[in-house]
Amino acid sequence: MPSYSGVWNLVAQFQAVGQGLWNPAPPVEYLVVAGGGAGGYGANGGGGGAGGFRSGTLTTLIRGQSYTVTVGAGGVRASSGGAGRGGNGNDSLIDTVTSTGGGGGGGTNQTSGSNGGSGGGAFNTSTSFGSGNTPSTTPSQGNNGGQGNSSNGGGGGGGASAVGANGTASVGGNGGNGSASSISGSSVTYSGGGGGGSTTATGGTGGTGGGGAGGYFSGSAVAPVPGTANTGGGGGGRGGTNDVAANGGSGIVILRYADTYPAATATTGSPTIVVSGGYRIYTWTGSGSITF
Repeated sequence: MPSYSGVWNLVAQFQAVGQGLWNPAPPVEYLVVAGGGAGGYGANGGGGGAGGFRSGTLTTLIRGQSYTVTVGAGGVRASSGGAGRGGNGNDSLIDTVTSTGGGGGGGTNQTSGSNGGSGGGAFNTSTSFGSGNTPSTTPSQGNNGGQGNSSNGGGGGGGASAVGANGTASVGGNGGNGSASSISGSSVTYSGGGGGGSTTATGGTGGTGGGGAGGYFSGSAVAPVPGTANTGGGGGGRGGTNDVAANGGSGIVILRYADTYPAATATTGSPTIVVSGGYRIYTWTGSGSITF
């Protein structure tokens, strides 16, 4: 039997019913969070941008068809002697919904923060912060990173609900805060930006939703903090004499629909399956698939 997906007009639906091909799955709510970007390497590396945050409802899925679920890994940090900019996070997706990985933070070699679901923070005033919501989605999947300071503070990575803060002469910029979702049955915040690193005083704090704090050097080195796994949080930027920046956190995909509909006929990737509060809830922390 051929595969049918996408938006069906009424004529196509009536034709499909007549041919015995119209068999829609239930309306499925989704949360798709991409991997966060890594922090930048440098005396005051920019914080990594958060992974894209997208939620909504899929209404055109077809019963009996398998749908791939991809959970994006976090971006990889640049080590000592590396290119400077942190690696971007990887995309997460289900059907037509793709959340874009967070942009890596700027670092040595005058690298700017990268664009992504949320943008990475800038290394200094001579470089640019990364743009968030790239590519553009409605509603927005993320925000811009912060601007770096000319001497000491990297910009914070952007988060799902706020831009990354600018670095100052003594403090790295804070990561932008993430957004909360209750799709799992309780409110959880995802997609916080990573804090910028600083050569003095303190690094920026990570944004709520898994963003890692920036590193700094104040008498002794304090290492930056990675983004939290399965939140899409950005990694903290390097500061002072720390050897490395921090990786971004991996993403997550959660689907749910009313428990009056039957359970999925097949899943791969070992999702956690919970029936609670009137819903069947499927949570992937690694890639897999689902057949309704």
